[in-house]
Amino acid sequence: MDPISASNFVIPEVVASHFHLKEGDVIADFGAGGGNFLRALSTRVGDGRVYACEIQKCLVEKISQEVRSQHLHNVYPLWCDLEEPKGVPLKDGELDVGILINTLFQIEDKNAVASEIKRLIRTGGRLMVIDWTDSYGGLGPHATHIFSETNTKSLFETNGFVLEQTYPAGAHHYGLAFRKV
Repeated sequence: MDPISASNFVIPEVVASHFHLKEGDVIADFGAGGGNFLRALSTRVGDGRVYACEIQKCLVEKISQEVRSQHLHNVYPLWCDLEEPKGVPLKDGELDVGILINTLFQIEDKNAVASEIKRLIRTGGRLMVIDWTDSYGGLGPHATHIFSETNTKSLFETNGFVLEQTYPAGAHHYGLAFRKV
């Protein structure tokens, strides 16, 4: 059995294999939270860069401490606000790949976020989205906050991306791979 199908939660090392990251890629983990994916992302891009974008300043500090203690020399924690135009202090088209994991359900202005992500990813670059499929009786977000796979497809397709594929992301999540057009 596929280890992702058997798991209840998103396993960074396993799920990151679906991102098809390359040595030298410049990527951003939007809504990096506590930095659960940073080691897996850092390893996959090698001499590339990983921007850990987070709005909660206490989590940016936590990520900074983890980066130092784990010697992740290619990871750069950034305080940013995805819901603001130019709220991420990176240049237009700077990213090869953007990653948005368990974050959509928390965002109020989803169109603003889609627009900011579009600004940051180069034409032909990719966006990888993982989010909850249900609330599972309190395991995930409240049922009224779930942002469905269908809604996610619509959000990014109306904001300059095309869906390329779906991928397994754990028993309680969906995974979508988009390309910026």
